[in-house]
Amino acid sequence: MAASEPQLWHGTTILSVRKGDTVVVAGDGQVSMGQTVIKGNARKVRLLADGRVVVGFAGATADAFTLVERLEAKLERHPGQLTRACVELAKDWRTDRYLRRLEAMMAVVDAGTSLVLTGTGDVLEPEDGLIAIGSGGNYALAAARALVDRDDMDAEAVARRAMQIAGEICVYTNDNILVESLKTTS
Repeated sequence: MAASEPQLWHGTTILSVRKGDTVVVAGDGQVSMGQTVIKGNARKVRLLADGRVVVGFAGATADAFTLVERLEAKLERHPGQLTRACVELAKDWRTDRYLRRLEAMMAVVDAGTSLVLTGTGDVLEPEDGLIAIGSGGNYALAAARALVDRDDMDAEAVARRAMQIAGEICVYTNDNILVESLKTTS
């Protein structure tokens, strides 16, 4: 990777699991600077829109906070319309001179929709109800896909176990896991 390319992937794992009547977003608590752990209990998963939306973020912390604030404003402007709010944010993120320099990704869910937002203008909805971003995202996603069909595990149990597995593989992910959940519309 060239020195000028963004380093979005080193620093966290966020996983969203939609199963049964619940959707959860889980995030680890580790904040790293290079190869040093700076903090082990950061909150990278937040409730927005009076608890109707959950967002998890990966990437540069200040950048992620800026984007979460912008998303909150879009949700206030478009209440109950998660996809529209996210598309509006993605348009701003891609076209605004200040915002397009922000290095972060977000997983955003409400009762009926799960989305990934990126700085390249992507607003993606997974077909299987699973989202994973960050340095340990692929590990968490693989584990969640292996576990999601188990009858003895609900959405939170799948997310917690998948995050634990990711933390055992990814050095930028720890086992201090925060989970927020919502009841779904289905």
